[in-house]
Amino acid sequence: MAAFKINGVLPIVPTPFNRDGTIEWKALDNLLEFAINAKVCGVCLPAYASEFYKLRETERRELACQAISIVNGRLPVVAQVNHVSTAFVEETARDLEDAGAAAISIAVPRLFSLPERDLLRYFDRILESITIPLIIQDFNPGGVTLSLEFVKTLHAHHEHFRYLKLEEPMMSGRVRSIVEETDGAVGVVDGWGGTFMIELIDAGICGVMPGLAVSDLLQIVWERARSGNKDSAYELFQCVLPQIVYSLQSLEFFHHVEKALLVARGVLADSTVRDATLTVDAKDQAHINFLNQKILDLLRRQEIGIPTAISTFVAPA
Repeated sequence: MAAFKINGVLPIVPTPFNRDGTIEWKALDNLLEFAINAKVCGVCLPAYASEFYKLRETERRELACQAISIVNGRLPVVAQVNHVSTAFVEETARDLEDAGAAAISIAVPRLFSLPERDLLRYFDRILESITIPLIIQDFNPGGVTLSLEFVKTLHAHHEHFRYLKLEEPMMSGRVRSIVEETDGAVGVVDGWGGTFMIELIDAGICGVMPGLAVSDLLQIVWERARSGNKDSAYELFQCVLPQIVYSLQSLEFFHHVEKALLVARGVLADSTVRDATLTVDAKDQAHINFLNQKILDLLRRQEIGIPTAISTFVAPA
């Protein structure tokens, strides 16, 4: 496989579950085939949108390894390794590189507040343990995110620190600064469902990491905007955005909305979210189905394949 590069949409793959909460391994094949057909630049798992925090450590590792085996070189797999233990991340990241991961993604450990000098030590040790690119996910709602000096210092010591995923408002200036100050060596990726991707493409992001269910539509948005057809990109994006914004009212709610749309699109057979999770009430279920229908109508207009039978979301009993 060619050297890994983010240039477009890199969706997070959800973890499929049976009604009893066990992982539905066969369904992982369908999710990954959907991603391949969506012509995205890679996939990432198990991340927050994969419910990684509800998975056993063995399940996390197996999900990444199974994904690598299933795609078999047809698509880069970014293995997400989130943990506050440096030693654990070092060992796991090294094992997943050996298994064939194209890159490693790690969320900044924020269980307790750590100053940047200590975060530098954390990432320095991890980068010493791998040779493939590292994506740092900097998600800190309402708090301070990594400084430009941190990004420059870490990249100066480790050239394979290549990407920073940001999920914060009004970040066009940060994107430009990071790209300019690193001469483009550190790319910035837009998270939070791709909510701000239209304006951030102009600012210089190299990609978007949304959920899987609308990744094919967002890939088209990306291609249109990058080719200079911003009006056409906007027309498509404004039809997808209500679904994205509605789903991201909370992370647990996102899991339900994301899986319901994947069921409606014929990719998943079951929308089960592993406990502990919230209960979706009837009015929210109805609006999820309404938004799903809007996405299906959009897919028809774009002449993108959809299932002949449309499923409606019903929360598991």
